[in-house]
Amino acid sequence: MAVPPPQFTDAEIDTLVETFYARVRRHHRLGPIFEEAIGPDGWPAHMATLKDFWSSVLNTTGRYKGQPVAVHQKIPHLTEGLFMPWLNLFHQTCVELFDAPRAALVGQKAERIARSLKLGVFFKPDAVA
Repeated sequence: MAVPPPQFTDAEIDTLVETFYARVRRHHRLGPIFEEAIGPDGWPAHMATLKDFWSSVLNTTGRYKGQPVAVHQKIPHLTEGLFMPWLNLFHQTCVELFDAPRAALVGQKAERIARSLKLGVFFKPDAVA
């Protein structure tokens, strides 16, 4: 049985990640959080990791080997309220870069990832209120 071609080329994934994170870095709320977490010299390595992550998500390449929940748990000043502007920017970028069905597909995956990260980072059922 023939393997279907990937839905997204590496070049498309690179453009998605580069375009989106350029916007994130300029965002008045998201930019400072990312800059503090990644640092001025960490962006090239972070972008490579993000490209591997989205390649794995979109094309099931298995290139990403990290633990995103553990990483996000260590980010200072990360709040649940920051997920909405992140998702809004992401959806905007997808709509601009892809046709409607592919933009919707990527957006749905981003929504699931955001839900998973929020649960992993912020859900503390044993915490004392």
